[in-house]
Amino acid sequence: MKILITGGSGFIGTNLVQSLTEKGNLVINYDINPPRNPSHDSLWVKGDVLDANALASVVKDFNPEYFIHLAARTDLGGKDIQEYSANITGVQNVIDTIQVCQSLERVLFASSRLVCRIGYTPKTDDDYCPTTFYGKSKVMGERIVRENAHKIPSTWAIFRPTSIWGPWFDTPYKEFFLSILHSNYIHPKGHQIWKSFGYVGNSVYIIEKMLVCDSPLIHGKTFYLADYPPLEVKQWADLIATKSHNKHPLEVPLIFLKLIAILGDGLKVVGWKNPPLTSFRLSNLTTEMIYNTSLVEEIGGRLPYSIEDGVDLTLAWLKLQNKMEAA
Repeated sequence: MKILITGGSGFIGTNLVQSLTEKGNLVINYDINPPRNPSHDSLWVKGDVLDANALASVVKDFNPEYFIHLAARTDLGGKDIQEYSANITGVQNVIDTIQVCQSLERVLFASSRLVCRIGYTPKTDDDYCPTTFYGKSKVMGERIVRENAHKIPSTWAIFRPTSIWGPWFDTPYKEFFLSILHSNYIHPKGHQIWKSFGYVGNSVYIIEKMLVCDSPLIHGKTFYLADYPPLEVKQWADLIATKSHNKHPLEVPLIFLKLIAILGDGLKVVGWKNPPLTSFRLSNLTTEMIYNTSLVEEIGGRLPYSIEDGVDLTLAWLKLQNKMEAA
């Protein structure tokens, strides 16, 4: 298959490019940033989704059969919606551009679970309640897709990654793993916290299934990208500790963590960009987050990686990265 991926240098994109090329597909990664994995350099075309002419030129020359739009600004540090133009204008540019494709079969648009506040279960695909500028920009991106659906010359779908973890990841879940490896993670005592998280290998598997499944299963629909069933955070943390031969995380009363989070909030105000714990992160950690995965279960069936598999592969990747950095 001829597949064009925007944002293939990102976390999910890096894993997706690897999997698709291993299966013999012809892949182009259109991204403003170089690949995280140096072995993907030959697949990279430097470009910005905000540059409509450059994007159109690449799309016209390559004439993809499949288009996966991952490119986005994903951090939460923006101070206004204009800073997230890649998530808004970038989506419009993709829709305008793909109309020249003569053999396009499918387009997948990546959104985010943060189109709704953490802990809120939307009643419909367009039931939104974002609390960040990033989330608001993703809402606008989804609305652009739906309002321009008549212009999309193929099957299309939107998927919302939840909290995805695994090789090539970064903030915040890389820090979660490292905090356990360094015996720094502290869990709120007596709290079971269930989360619809996803190991990236399973996320890539689901995306690939979305590329080849029967069109009626996905056309015009919105999917939450997550493993099923949900995981329990303390059990996950204990598993990471056991697999890495570290002590199980310490448990302390929640009020103690709230005090640390308030201190983190203050440190952020005075210029520390990434304190270990803030009120936002603590709320994210302690709020149950479970999404309806029935649509992806219908497409994917049994997932290829268990949580134990994912932890093993992630720890092996972290060990390899440490060796490379030390060298």
